[in-house]
Order: sequence, then structure tokens, then C-alpha cells
Amino acid sequence: MKTGKGARTRKVRLGRGNASGHGTYSSRGGKGQRARSGGRRGLKILGFKQTLQRIPKVGGFKSHRIRPAVVTLDALQRAFSDGAVVSPDTVVKKGLAESGRAGVKILGSGTLKKKLTVKGCRVTAGAKTAIEAAGGSILSP
Repeated sequence: MKTGKGARTRKVRLGRGNASGHGTYSSRGGKGQRARSGGRRGLKILGFKQTLQRIPKVGGFKSHRIRPAVVTLDALQRAFSDGAVVSPDTVVKKGLAESGRAGVKILGSGTLKKKLTVKGCRVTAGAKTAIEAAGGSILSP
């Protein structure tokens, strides 16, 4: 080992016999997970309970089922003219739904005074009575 101006400390050579002062366990101590190769970072269960307790618990699940686009009677009243045909394609064209891929369902909230023909859409019981009361009809898909 050099001393003086510009001196550098030599790299410690581990595992070169006991005479070197760094033999047998190579300065890693004896046994245990930290003594193993690859066992320094991420001790598996150390403080695991505290980690679990810190994580927020979120119940339930998110369904991946594709739901039909929902349209109200008020939206139909505003978008369609009297005597028009309401279908998934026309609902998408009017901008009431982003996609009619999973179908369109008409809900009975709101009022309808126009005579509309509904074709290829699902309809709730309340919407069905309102459409028929306004003089419209519902054709099966």
C-alpha cells in the first residue's frame, strides 16, 4: 500500500485465504440470508407486516363485461325529429353514444312527446310505456 502524495488504497481482495485477513467468510460474517450471494437486497419477510398495513385495502372487483350504451328519453327528445327511426347506428351518429358495439339501452328517465320507432335497442319497461304512449313503436332486434 502506497502512502504520501497521490496515494491510492488498493482494492481489498476477498476470499484469498485466511492469511489475507479476508478469507473463510470473506468479511460477510457467518450464515444467514445476508451472507448468501444475491441475499443482500430485499430481505423477504423483514418488516412485511408493516408493509402490508401501509397498503390501502380496496374491496370488491372491477367487471370487464362490456355494458350497453345508455340513452335517456330526454336525449331522444332533443336529438331525434318526429317519426324518426332510433337504432344503435343512428344513436352513435347523433353523438348520444360513443359506440353501439355492445348495443344501446333506452332508459325511461325524462319525457318523450315525439313519435319514434325504436329498432334493435334494449328498452326498459318505463321507456317502453313512454314510447308507446307518445305513439311510437318498438321493433324487436
